[in-house]
Amino acid sequence: MSDILQLAAPFFGLIILGFLSGRLYRLPEKELGWLNFFIIYMALPPLFFEFVSRTPFEQLVNPRFVLTTTLSAFCCFALCIALGLWMRKGNLPEAAIAGVSGAYANVGYLGPGLTLAALGSHAAVPTALIFTFDSTLFFAAVPFLMEWSGVEKASPARTALLIARRVASHPFIIATALGVLAAWLQVRPPKAIDRMIEVLSNAAAPCALFALGVTVALRPFKRVPWDVGVLVFVKLLIHPLIAWVLLSLVGGFDPVWVYTAILMASLPTALNAFVMAKQYNAYVQQSSSAILVSTIASIVTVTTLMYLVQHQLLAPDLFHR
Repeated sequence: MSDILQLAAPFFGLIILGFLSGRLYRLPEKELGWLNFFIIYMALPPLFFEFVSRTPFEQLVNPRFVLTTTLSAFCCFALCIALGLWMRKGNLPEAAIAGVSGAYANVGYLGPGLTLAALGSHAAVPTALIFTFDSTLFFAAVPFLMEWSGVEKASPARTALLIARRVASHPFIIATALGVLAAWLQVRPPKAIDRMIEVLSNAAAPCALFALGVTVALRPFKRVPWDVGVLVFVKLLIHPLIAWVLLSLVGGFDPVWVYTAILMASLPTALNAFVMAKQYNAYVQQSSSAILVSTIASIVTVTTLMYLVQHQLLAPDLFHR
């Protein structure tokens, strides 16, 4: 157990430091602007590029893994939308954001740091693939649901164009695509640039974790609505269970990839849930609470899952084929 605590303490310790800093110093959230810019545009993209580009190309072409993990996120999303429709009395816009709050894991800020710390560099490729296709799923699904409900006033064609632009311009997805291209062509950047990529990659996880803690601390938090508890339960426990079952049903995956997918699914609610809630003015208070509560609760749930993975108490295949 001490090994797991040594692994988890620095990881969650950075989040706690950020949270305490945000609570104690109460600097305006806009002060995070340049740090968030550095993380999203300068640090995490090189991290994704670095590990993907160093992976043999044949390992990157894994449609079975992509379809299975994306399906697990979609199943969780559909479940949370159904729960949202029930809890919000048929209000589709609020149910859509409830779906995001209960299914969109924090795969961008938390994913790389956690999986690489727990499973090593072999987890980098599945981490990048899950981020790319999970993000594409939610970037596509939410605008279409809002257009269907009448909140999004753009035409279906314009909505589709907006989705394509968001996906194609996301720095993480661009970096992953460039990494795949570099792996296919078997090329490396010049030594000086390669060294800069390495330095930026090393800065990604600590900066992202600290910024996450600050951001959570600055979220408005009052009474936790009861429906948030339901969504957090689904996010932290049901989502990884769905991923585990589906990966076992399909079978034939590398255990590290399976554990990576389960860990990624177990992560708390992504900050994008609040961004989308603000954009459509729906489920704003609840999405903010979901981020805060799920992040705090994940200290226990994710650490427990890391313990099970590290001690091989979690079979990579439920059916032991």
